[in-house]
Order: sequence, then structure tokens, then C-alpha cells
Amino acid sequence: MKALKQARVKNKKVLVRVDFNVPLKNGKPADISRILAAVPTINYLRKNNAKVILLTHLGRPDGRRNDDYSVKHILKEVEKALKTKVFFAPDCVGPKAKRIIRGLKPKGVALLENVRFYAGEELNSVEFAHELAEQGDLYVNDAFGASHRNHASVAGIPDFLPSYAGLLLEKEIAELKKLNHAKHPFIAILGGSKISDKIKVIDKLTEKCDAILIGGAMMFTFMKAAKKAVGKSKYEPSMVKHAEELLKTGKIITPVDCVVANIPGKNSKTVSINKIPKSCAGYDLGAETIKIYSEIIKSAKTIFWNGPLGMAEVKPYDKSTREIAKSIPKCAFSVLGGGDTAAIIKKLKLEKKFSFISTGGGASLEFLEHELPGIRALR
Repeated sequence: MKALKQARVKNKKVLVRVDFNVPLKNGKPADISRILAAVPTINYLRKNNAKVILLTHLGRPDGRRNDDYSVKHILKEVEKALKTKVFFAPDCVGPKAKRIIRGLKPKGVALLENVRFYAGEELNSVEFAHELAEQGDLYVNDAFGASHRNHASVAGIPDFLPSYAGLLLEKEIAELKKLNHAKHPFIAILGGSKISDKIKVIDKLTEKCDAILIGGAMMFTFMKAAKKAVGKSKYEPSMVKHAEELLKTGKIITPVDCVVANIPGKNSKTVSINKIPKSCAGYDLGAETIKIYSEIIKSAKTIFWNGPLGMAEVKPYDKSTREIAKSIPKCAFSVLGGGDTAAIIKKLKLEKKFSFISTGGGASLEFLEHELPGIRALR
């Protein structure tokens, strides 16, 4: 895999796949972290007189043009982050895009329309990848958060152009690789709603970790596997058998109590995990579990965290995520998987507790399992 600094970019049209898939609120970016993360790569190219052409997806428009997911909604924030004029092309291929690109001067930046407006993107269509590639001289992947996708703009374009890893992609790989040579005790903290989203990485982590602390709605699948009542809590019936096997490893640590309610946010109470009322569902870890998990974490030398531990977007169910983040020791190497977890941690203003915050939620998980398609394509 070639690093960006090996490329000769002067006067070249450089297609840069960025991950500007930021959350929108009332049509405006609610969190620009991913935009800011790509700035070093873009500035490096501009400093070296490249013509920079930015490719990204935004949301899930399902291969059709949908103005709700137009990247024009993020244009001003991109300009603000780069402190320069950015030319917007209302398409990512075709005459409109080519006209904008043709007008670029060295140091100029163009932002092309959402690549997911074309079905060929998610299908990794050879034709669509070739059409995108024809618009540049070189390709740079700086979209770690999308590199687990076998999509045309991520894994297809490198078949047609000299291709390089961007500065952000290089940094993500370097930091996450440290988990392969982790100091022990190595503790994983896994939350979120579904075991099925994380099952392969949980299998892998049972080989690497000393303990895996379970939170989020996924804990109820483990509770079912342990033959415990879960009330109205959500769980995955199809994953109960696999959860039983994981419990046999002795590495899976499950809650001893949880916060339950009939209606989320109303009349919440903490109960033993063995005494969840039939009429209630669980929404957060209880105080005793927070205490136990925090004690385990304080002794850790390496920590990997992916997924909120409760329904953290609804108060008071952000308590376990907040309190357990506070317990992370400064002396540990700690990695936070991106996505929803990173957004919540930043909202709680606890990002400084972590050694590294990845820009990719699903990508950081899959990186621990296997080489990502977007990275493999650069080889």
C-alpha cells in the first residue's frame, strides 16, 4: 500500500474518497468531526499544487437522487474547514462534473454530488468505477469510515488509477494495528443493540481479550442465553445459541442489574438482572454493574470500546456510558470505535479520556476481523 507522500501530485487531478457522511439536523451538519478529520490530507494536496476532487456518500439514498441527501447541505462546512472556496458539482459523473473539474486550477477543490445517487456505487459496478476514475489522474482513499464497504468509489477506482492511502487512513491503520499487539489486561467494552452486527468481532476478541464487558440492548440476548427473564427487552432469538457458546469462553462479563421502565424515560427503576418485571424493558446498566465494570477497566492496559452501553440518546440512560468512560485510566491505550458511540462521547465531553477515536464505527470493528476491502484494493 502506497502512502500519499510517495505520490507526485503537482498539477494532477486527484480523486479523494472522503467520508463526509455526517449526521444532518434540519438539513445542516450536526457533527463535522469527519469533515475536520480529512482536512490534513486535502491541505497536503493543495500545498503541493494538486487539483482536489472530493468524492463522498451521505446517508442512504438507495441508488436514487434524493435532495435530502445532497452533499450541497455540507458544502459551507467543507469550505469553512478548508478556509477556501469549494466548487460544487451537482453530479459525480457526466458533463456537469467534468465541467467543474475542467475549470479547477492547482490548489482548487471540487466537491462532487453523492456517489450513492447511483446504484452502481453500492454494487461496485466496474462501469461506474471506471466512469469515476476517468475524471482523475490519481486516487487517494482517506475514507476509513467507508473502507469496509466493497463499493465502487472505495474498492473499484483503484483498478483504474495509481492509488494511495490518505493521511487519515494511514493514521487509522497505525492506531488500530496496536490492538493486535495489545498490552494486557486487554479489555473490550461492547454495546449497541445487536449481537449479529458484532458477532464475528466478538469471536475474534474472545481470543485476544482478557474480558469483554457487555452493555446495550445486546446484553439481553446474553441474558436469554443464560436462561434469565428479560421482560419486554429487545433481544435476538436467532443469536441466543451463539451467545451460549460465547458465555462458555468465560471472557464475557454481563450486567448484574439494569435500569428498567414501562415507557422509556418515565418511572425508571433499577432492578437485579434476575428480577426484570414482565411489563418492563431494560434501557441502561444499573449502578452495581457500573461499579463492577469500572473496577475492571481501572486495571486495564488496553481498551477497545464500540457501542453505547444504554439508550444514551435518552436521559437518564446515558449514565453508564458517561460513568464508565470516566473510569478509563490515562495510562491505558484506549480506542473508541466511531459512529454513534463517538458522537455520544463527544456530546458528554469525554473524548479526552481516549487515546484514539476512530472515524469508523463498523469499519473499526471489521478491521479487527479482516483486511477491509478499501485497504485491500490499495495493495
